[in-house]
Amino acid sequence: MAFVASNGLTEEGTGHTFQDSKGMTIHYHDVGEGAPVIFLHTYGPGSTAWLTWHKVVGEFSRYFRCVLMDMVNYGKSGPEVYNEPGHSVQSRAARALMDHLGIERAMYVGNSMGGTTCLVQAIEAPERVSRIVLGGSHASTGGDPYIIANFPSEGSRSTRETYANPTREQFVRYLRAHLHDEEMATDPALVDYVHDTWNGAPAHQEAQNRSVSVSHSNLGLLHQIQVPVRIVHGRFDRMVTVEQALMLMGYMPQADLVVLNRTGHWAPYERPDAYTAVVLPFLLAE
Repeated sequence: MAFVASNGLTEEGTGHTFQDSKGMTIHYHDVGEGAPVIFLHTYGPGSTAWLTWHKVVGEFSRYFRCVLMDMVNYGKSGPEVYNEPGHSVQSRAARALMDHLGIERAMYVGNSMGGTTCLVQAIEAPERVSRIVLGGSHASTGGDPYIIANFPSEGSRSTRETYANPTREQFVRYLRAHLHDEEMATDPALVDYVHDTWNGAPAHQEAQNRSVSVSHSNLGLLHQIQVPVRIVHGRFDRMVTVEQALMLMGYMPQADLVVLNRTGHWAPYERPDAYTAVVLPFLLAE
């Protein structure tokens, strides 16, 4: 089953690829016109830009040029073996994509790993970022310390187990730890999508297994981010608990926080209308 956007656009119909300076493939979707917004997707086996954002891109593309990038070693981007902070690998790929498309500066919207990459991009190349939306995100590669919540989280454990044993049954356990809605988490179409996407890319699996994502704390660097920030976090996120969103606010006084009830780790997938309602006005305010 294909996942179709609200405006009828499809994953295959909007996809493009190019080769970066090292010859690695970067895959992306380019939808709409206007000010550019780079969308960076959720962490986890089988995750893609289209899966994370297809429920909201139809509405956002009415106002913006929406560029949805498959992260390195996910979807159709990669493969690449690296030994450095993983979010720096992703932010560099996003800059290469911007250069390829002739985009000097853009707003950034990310969830989970994508949200952390937004912060890293604003630290590493602040001139390329004008506004940030993130959620379900740590600040640092390797995660940040929790004060109250358990670490590693339930979602983190299930993700590691799925990478190690990517069976259909394990993917169901993984999705149930990431989505609050039980019916949504056990949807056969979703289970098939993530299972088949990850298991259908053995070169990406190998590159991921050979890579080392070096831990790096960004907490002491967040004060460098001066652009407006909005955090949109799921109340029942079992991958990155809502405690993390509160901590990020402490390091970025310009950041506002919206907590969506009845929502897990995949806010733009699980509650797309609520997500759009709090993100779209923020982007239009630029």
